[in-house]
Amino acid sequence: MAVTTLRLTNSLAFSSHPLTSSVLFRGSKSIGTKIASPLRTVKMATFAGSDSETTSSSSRVIDSHLHIWASPQENMEEARVDGALIVQPINHKFDHSLVTSVLKKYPSKFVGCCLANPAEDGSGITHLENLVLESNYRAVRFNPYLWPSGQKMTNPVGKALFSKAGELGVPVGFMCMKGLDLHIAEIEELCTEFSKTTVLLDHAGFCKVPENGEAKVAYTQLMKLSRFPQVYVKFSALFRISRTGFPYQDLSPLLSQLVSHFGANRVMWGSDFPFVVLECGYKEAKEAVTIIANEASLSSSEKEWVLGKTLMQLFPGQWVLP
Repeated sequence: MAVTTLRLTNSLAFSSHPLTSSVLFRGSKSIGTKIASPLRTVKMATFAGSDSETTSSSSRVIDSHLHIWASPQENMEEARVDGALIVQPINHKFDHSLVTSVLKKYPSKFVGCCLANPAEDGSGITHLENLVLESNYRAVRFNPYLWPSGQKMTNPVGKALFSKAGELGVPVGFMCMKGLDLHIAEIEELCTEFSKTTVLLDHAGFCKVPENGEAKVAYTQLMKLSRFPQVYVKFSALFRISRTGFPYQDLSPLLSQLVSHFGANRVMWGSDFPFVVLECGYKEAKEAVTIIANEASLSSSEKEWVLGKTLMQLFPGQWVLP
């Protein structure tokens, strides 16, 4: 079966450098538009069957956290990853044109997670609604560091955005890059007040493997969030939360605890592409979670949930089983 390349460009970020990403699919129609660019082509995604060593023939592997822009060559076919949730990169801020173009070209392969705009005039609420209703955005990311200085995600605009997400049926992802402890109270307040809004904790809340009391507190806070049935955890960007190198085996206790507290059907693997490329590689990112899952003694069924079924459950009908 032929493999063809789609090139997408966006010149709105990275200063004057045009952004190029290239998406590969089996049996796809050639769409290519030729663009001169100093950056290398990204062979980012070819979709194939699941890895027989880690999943059954009736399951899919879905990446819950992937960004797109120019980066070194990587190939999802080699890693046997079937689909992905594309998270709007902060580099583009509220310009969703690049991600939108990919979602429109390949609606059955990718789901979009847009970036919430917490502008004080409330315009971000309409923006969110338009992206969800007019494009294939089915999740939204809250970046607390985009809120106006001195404001929290629980301010009137934040609550309106969170409520609207629940009304639209789109999960809200939280990016707590500076520490879960700084935002746990806000997350708990929003979950309590708006129980119908699903929550995704990016990168396990950025909780690094504990080596001191402070880190242990963050772990405890993360596990306590399991009391909210709407909270799901991305076991993603493993290089960000591990204190060792590939294959990040110090994370096996964390995965074991997450599955024990939340259940495998509320935990999902994510690569954090393209950042993971410089850390270990895309294929290796998927291999790492399999190694960790085996060390954590997860069952075959639990592995399937973490590697794809959890995300498929959140977005029913998006990725069809073979």
